[in-house]
Amino acid sequence: MSTTLTSTYARTVRKGSGGPGLLLAHGGGGSIESNFGPILDTLAAGHTVVGVDYPGTGSTPRATQPLELDELADQLVAAADAEGLERFAVLGYSLGGNVAVRIAARYPERVTALVLTATFARAGQWLGLITDLWSELARREESELLARLLVPLTLSPRALEGLTDEQVEAAVRATAASFPPGGGDHAALVKGADLSADLARIDVPALVIATTADRLVPLDVQREVADALPGARWAELATGHLPFAESPQEWAALVTGFLAELPTRRG
Repeated sequence: MSTTLTSTYARTVRKGSGGPGLLLAHGGGGSIESNFGPILDTLAAGHTVVGVDYPGTGSTPRATQPLELDELADQLVAAADAEGLERFAVLGYSLGGNVAVRIAARYPERVTALVLTATFARAGQWLGLITDLWSELARREESELLARLLVPLTLSPRALEGLTDEQVEAAVRATAASFPPGGGDHAALVKGADLSADLARIDVPALVIATTADRLVPLDVQREVADALPGARWAELATGHLPFAESPQEWAALVTGFLAELPTRRG
């Protein structure tokens, strides 16, 4: 794996070589490593995988201005350019699903397929209120309170109730320690998000992978994505919002199985 500077602030992670291009768009408050690390080797076995850490996470410095979805999309495409990928599929997780959809809308001639996991077409009231609180707690540097908000929202009820009190407290501490400096900036992007118009005009093979025990992005919100995306397939994972933590092998199998059915065309 190599890390290279591809713009004024975005840093790129690449893994694998020789296979079709696959861009990774991570979730808010995450990074390529934290969101895709458990499945990177599996994805890279058959693809040239490229991902960009958003400003304020991983090794990318925090932005000095509010983030814009178009800019995150363009940064990821710029990373593909730097790695010599002309065409590529895009795997978007959570907020990264919005980035992936925007890439497909802005660069339709370059995107071969979309895989969207635990994502949303529009923020609505539920996500709007949660991410407002997320952004404010991050601004105040209240990392433990933010962790106590997000741990029960991101773990499935089964996973959470299977923990002892000590394990829950350890999960809260670990989550609080993992928050990147730019996590609140990422959360602020969710407010008012509406990708419905973008989804309606996308014409590539698409798979929507729903996390059915998700309390951060509820199942009906995820279903809106598939309903708005013409011809999208639907698959389900019995996890909360963190498939890479609860069912990484099953998640990887859904992604690679779908991509394996696409016509072979190198990036």
